[in-house]
Amino acid sequence: MKTEDIRIILASKSPRRKELVEGVGFKTLIIPSDADENIEEKDPAELVKKLSEIKAMSVYDCIKDKAGKVVENSNDARKTDINISENDVVLGADTVVYAGGRILGKPADKDEARDMIQLLAGNVHSVFTGFTLVFSDGRKITDYSETKVYVYPMNDEEIEDYISTNEPYDKAGAYGIQGIFGRYVEKIDGDYNNVVGLPVSKILYILKFM
Repeated sequence: MKTEDIRIILASKSPRRKELVEGVGFKTLIIPSDADENIEEKDPAELVKKLSEIKAMSVYDCIKDKAGKVVENSNDARKTDINISENDVVLGADTVVYAGGRILGKPADKDEARDMIQLLAGNVHSVFTGFTLVFSDGRKITDYSETKVYVYPMNDEEIEDYISTNEPYDKAGAYGIQGIFGRYVEKIDGDYNNVVGLPVSKILYILKFM
């Protein structure tokens, strides 16, 4: 399958994932998943893989159920047909931060954001992103990437200043490496884009052989 012919149906409303997918040349259609994501899993790699599969299959099944019908395209707010073609690939993804033996999702409030940043500051943590690719014929591939992130120590004032911005509250682990928090990142070991939200190079590599 030639990557330039592929349209990625992204089961996510994350603007960062959309930018990453389009940045490597894919055409995209955004259909966010509305699946129940409450699952019990303590291993971060298994958690993100399972959640990515739930999201991808939810959107794939929805497309199959509504094939030929006209629905709202959240990518550009226009009406569109969602028949799935042989060049379409549904992509579901999920990202968590794993630090101090804890899986960190998105903080619910300022207190939770503070707790997360205090845990990350001066330490090393891992970012796990799971992804599932579902092809038009129902075949699927699920995998994940892990990147280690080293964070400089932060004093109380720096933490309070950071959590007073809007940046922490829609991101796993309460930070975005591509944003303000990037000033506190010493180094990473692994794929930078994986920390942003999607290991697009790994996904491209897989699709080259499909």
